[in-house]
Amino acid sequence: MRIVVLVSGTGSNLQSVIDAVASKQLADVEIAAVGADKHGTYGVERSEAAGIETFVVNFKDYEDRGEWNHALTQKCQSYQPDYVVSSGFMRIVGEEFINAFDGTYINTHPALLPSFPGAHGVRDALAYGVKVTGCTVHIADAGVDTGPILRQESVAVLDEDTEETLHERIKVVERRLLIATLGDLARNK
Repeated sequence: MRIVVLVSGTGSNLQSVIDAVASKQLADVEIAAVGADKHGTYGVERSEAAGIETFVVNFKDYEDRGEWNHALTQKCQSYQPDYVVSSGFMRIVGEEFINAFDGTYINTHPALLPSFPGAHGVRDALAYGVKVTGCTVHIADAGVDTGPILRQESVAVLDEDTEETLHERIKVVERRLLIATLGDLARNK
């Protein structure tokens, strides 16, 4: 199963995928390329260090969101992936991208969807006062964190939790769920 992974930041989820592929835990998965929406992301550096092809479709290089979305769609399609994985990719993609990868664009989210969608799932869960939150791996669609859920797992909210400490514990579970999901998809491809 060929995947393209999209990153915006440190690439910690990406590193778990790279490690799982290298260790043969994901023996049936090939990372065709890793792409970013800006230059200088640590996720791209991780990919280059692992010998994986990388690309940047820099949001700031385009006149508008539509042009950027078109360029990103074409670049990802050029690798002929079975799935595109959003791994901390902090840009909302447009309709052209969603249609091109309909049912094959995977996203992770640091909350138990449909609760707390959007960019601040951990902060919103804490503000609401929940005792349990978690993470979700789902198929991204045209809505904001509304696509079909593939896997979820809960994470307890501790009394002493800050947004940062809770998010770090969620990321540990998120990495494991992403690996398990990719393994399931590769076996069922």
